[in-house]
Amino acid sequence: MTEPLNIDERADAYVLGLMDDTDRAAFETAMEGDAALQRAVGLARDRFVELDLAGEPSSLSPDLWARIEGQLQSPEQVSGTVPVERSGRAAEPPVPPANDNAISALGRWRRMALLATAASVLLIAGLAYTLTNRPDPQVIAILMNDAGQPVVMIEDFGNDAARVTPLVDVDVPADRSLQVWTLPSKDLGPVSLGVLDSWRTVMVEGPGLPGPQETQLYEITIEPLGGSPTGRPTGPILGKGFAKVPR
Repeated sequence: MTEPLNIDERADAYVLGLMDDTDRAAFETAMEGDAALQRAVGLARDRFVELDLAGEPSSLSPDLWARIEGQLQSPEQVSGTVPVERSGRAAEPPVPPANDNAISALGRWRRMALLATAASVLLIAGLAYTLTNRPDPQVIAILMNDAGQPVVMIEDFGNDAARVTPLVDVDVPADRSLQVWTLPSKDLGPVSLGVLDSWRTVMVEGPGLPGPQETQLYEITIEPLGGSPTGRPTGPILGKGFAKVPR
């Protein structure tokens, strides 16, 4: 009997897209009222964030799945030949599954194997790209909400640009915008790094600022559409956190 997945394994499968439509819908329904499950998904997104940061989204080749499936088939299936034993006699044909449940289970495990193989290929490619092309941020801040859950990661590169990476799903009303802020110093006050046009991984470019420092404050607020009308945070705080220098 297969052991049920624990909460972290379920979160990993959800973030990597290894669930079918039915399981994904059930998982999202359960997550709405389960703070522990929400946190597990946030941590899973943090672990697999390299996939999102590896490059711009692109469409897959139409024959990708066919090529992966071909690699998973046995040599006998690919060539269509009958396997031969060492003695030279033709091997007995495989015994068909005893019932429809076995056939269904075989198909389900085969689909999972295809998805896992594809995810592994994408992960290796993404990490290879990241190691060779990704610049190092000067500071990183994990912004938390009032419940202490990670909401978003800010990577400040110190060249007037920062990367915003969501760690949970957030629904933003159509008449509101999310705005990213930092506090370089008390004398300068809060400064906008940019207004987000959607809740996704994105680069924002703020004004010329001093290089970011350890413990520098970052936050995201909900503002009127288009951003704060005053140039200072006015709306509710979605998340806030202090920067750390990556070691």
